[in-house]
Amino acid sequence: MNTFSNEEFDFSFLEEGFTARDVLEQKINEVSLSDDKDAFYVADLGDIVKKHVRWFKALPRVTPFYAVKCNDSKAIVKTLAILGAGFDCASKTEIQLVQSIGVPPEKIIYANPCKQVSQIKYAASSGVEKMTFDSEVELMKVARNHPNAKLVLRIATDDSKAVCRLSVKFGATLKTSRTLLERAKELNVDIIGVSFHVGSGCTDPQTFVQAVSDARYVFDMGAELGFNMHLLDIGGGFPGSEDVKLKFEEVTSVINPALDKYFPADSGVQIIAEPGRYYVASAFTLAVNIIAKKVMVTEQTGSDDEDDSTSDKTIMYYVNDGVYGSFNCILYDHAHVKPVLQKASIKRLHSIYNFRLSIFLI
Repeated sequence: MNTFSNEEFDFSFLEEGFTARDVLEQKINEVSLSDDKDAFYVADLGDIVKKHVRWFKALPRVTPFYAVKCNDSKAIVKTLAILGAGFDCASKTEIQLVQSIGVPPEKIIYANPCKQVSQIKYAASSGVEKMTFDSEVELMKVARNHPNAKLVLRIATDDSKAVCRLSVKFGATLKTSRTLLERAKELNVDIIGVSFHVGSGCTDPQTFVQAVSDARYVFDMGAELGFNMHLLDIGGGFPGSEDVKLKFEEVTSVINPALDKYFPADSGVQIIAEPGRYYVASAFTLAVNIIAKKVMVTEQTGSDDEDDSTSDKTIMYYVNDGVYGSFNCILYDHAHVKPVLQKASIKRLHSIYNFRLSIFLI
């Protein structure tokens, strides 16, 4: 393995026969010989590249705009930028990160329907024009603070079968959409398209079909009012690992016919999506150090006779990361992790977690 580093991360170019697991085991052995036994990640950037190739094979008409909030590692952002992906940013900080590596404004969508005025102004000053909205309040904020904005109306979907439901807080109904389009016309705000999100961890691909159909309905509303709508954003919710009930290709095999039916290739509509965990779920492995062990003894009495009592022992292991750190995805994202025990060369015990959903921070 050949290794080099810069100020932000270490890279290892793997020679034939080596895998990311070999890098992980080598790192565990290294840290076991020092006093620095903090938790750390190993990211397989090759896995990111493979996911990108797989995306365009399965969804050739859809340009991915990576959801930066899912994992804002510069290594990931740089890799996807080189591959030509766009970026879904939800804050000023994310816009700054993406632009700091040279991504042009036209490859960014500020996909947060509830934005601070100061951050709308920042987007305007940095040239980011595409942004989402789903309410009259947001529409008026943008009209006052970003006259060059190209707005995308986010509509609600039936995400009742998703792991994390987002339409509870984001998205306009079809009835409200007409009102918003009429108000945008009065304010002379440019509406260029429609977006939706079927929820993170979508388990029913038919949800996409209904959402695409609804988007077509809103496009037709916009045309009636004189808007030239030419952007469809089909959001995220795409699985990023194989140990899920609904596989990626099962989802895309339903999406493609819906796109061809409602937004055919000659319609002139650009189609984008906001995959997050799809790219990073299988690429990251977290190594934590077991720092303590506790044996819990529970007394169980079968009768009043003390001689009949038994005890159950439970061993609890404590690691140096938790739900307030890397494992917050268990609380907020209903993630499942698979622990694997790994002994280092000097008998220091580590747990290796293969994340099957997104890791938020590195």
